[in-house]
Amino acid sequence: MAHIAKLRLLLFSAFGPAIAVLLLILFAGYVVLGSNGVLAWGDYTRQLRDARTELKKVETHRQELRNRVDLLDPRRVDPDLSDELIRRQLGVIHHDEVVVPLN
Repeated sequence: MAHIAKLRLLLFSAFGPAIAVLLLILFAGYVVLGSNGVLAWGDYTRQLRDARTELKKVETHRQELRNRVDLLDPRRVDPDLSDELIRRQLGVIHHDEVVVPLN
């Protein structure tokens, strides 16, 4: 009976540290394997690189649109662009016409 009491005391005294060690292992695993862990760092870097590439494309397209809007400014309209837009809207562009951009 004394051995059972000592064994029970030993188990109860080891229960707290065992839970603490299990929690530390759990947290360490989450640090490495979690959604924001060390292994996800490479994926975040790739996503950032892709987002920056997409941002450059969007900024380039935005600059092209800004340039086109500037060419349609009522104070100083580009005659070639206005002619192209008017003919396209009215449907008077011939099927054999080719628009050659200068730049």
